[in-house]
Amino acid sequence: MNERISPARVIKGVVNVPGDKSISHRYAMLAGIAEGETSIYNYSTGADCQSTLACMAKLGVEHRFAEEEGRRVLKVQGVGTHGLKEASTSLDAGNSGSTMRMLTGILAAQPFQTVITGDESLVQRPMRRVITPLAQMDAHIDAREGQFAPLTIYGGPLHGIEYHSPVASAQVKSCVLLAGLFAEGQTVVHEPVRTRDHTEIALAELGAEILVTGRTVRIEGGGRLVGKPLFVPGDLSSAAFFIVAALMAPEGDLTISNIGLNPTRAALLDVLRGMGANIKLLHIEQANGELVGTLQVKTSNIAGGTIEGATTASLIDEIPILAVLGAVSRDGLIVRDCGELRIKETDRIATISANLERMGVSVKTTEDTMEIPGRQKLHGAVLPSGGDHRIAMAFSVAALAATDGPSTIEGSEAASVSFPEFFETLSQITS
Repeated sequence: MNERISPARVIKGVVNVPGDKSISHRYAMLAGIAEGETSIYNYSTGADCQSTLACMAKLGVEHRFAEEEGRRVLKVQGVGTHGLKEASTSLDAGNSGSTMRMLTGILAAQPFQTVITGDESLVQRPMRRVITPLAQMDAHIDAREGQFAPLTIYGGPLHGIEYHSPVASAQVKSCVLLAGLFAEGQTVVHEPVRTRDHTEIALAELGAEILVTGRTVRIEGGGRLVGKPLFVPGDLSSAAFFIVAALMAPEGDLTISNIGLNPTRAALLDVLRGMGANIKLLHIEQANGELVGTLQVKTSNIAGGTIEGATTASLIDEIPILAVLGAVSRDGLIVRDCGELRIKETDRIATISANLERMGVSVKTTEDTMEIPGRQKLHGAVLPSGGDHRIAMAFSVAALAATDGPSTIEGSEAASVSFPEFFETLSQITS
């Protein structure tokens, strides 16, 4: 499917983005292995999170959607840490690396065998990064060429380990912690830099014995989780596209409600403010250990800058849209230490570079850097998504800032992976 997008002068209105994708995945998995019912409010509508629910259902976890006082709520009937059942067929994680990597940690401890696979993109993404620490816990996992799905997981007893993760990956950390919940003894994960901590917060909220000290997380095995009502904040990574759209627009004034402001994710706002973005926090509160607030974003003169090291790791999902902003900024944008982008749904360094060049923007790249000079004009173009949801959405926003006519987003349906309502929402705030 293709989406034709014309330049827009005005970006104005109130936006509610879907529930945070990262948190939704975790709540669905943990609710499934908790005792009793968990009500999850504002669960993500994205296809990735539906893949997690489908996998949990095949493992014997019942769920249903209901309405409560006009709010959509997901009801999950937990089976406890020893209640999952062997699936009659392989699990399909679709396009979701989060589903595959984190669920593998749970499945490695089960008393049965499971095969988990995914779509054409997912089966090309590396899984050795979770297989290696799980093997140290005595897990047995077969993979194509030693690292690619489908994965055959021969579940069994695990023992705790102390793991120094070589990569800054919340998915790897979460996989090991979820396995550690079932393991004998204590499991310790040391991160090279601090990554998003939604798993740690959710585990503590549902009753796990978990301790976080700086970049080290410890979890005691053999614990039990108890279901409870959970609220999913709006997804800041999804909001990033609208934030940048408002910043770039000649007349931008946008309010974004109920957005997640977890400090391990809010680096986006710190970086944008450091570049000169006019972003105000109108309200903040806490829900289930996560910070939630309302933002106001207005047209701004963006300076640009450099993103590197731990900041790159914390912004890895937002780099595509920040690259677009960098092209129109005053001083341009340099992104270092971003090699992780090459093993996402697409090689995002390559797809970002190719689409910016199609819009007339010059870009320099290496294996793990991008340099985008500032003060460039965006031109209307045909822009392939490559089946990548963040590329589809980032270049839809770029199309709004084009100076000479509409653009066409090829494969625009990819946005539904995380934000099925994206194009409808975009049309409501543009003029």
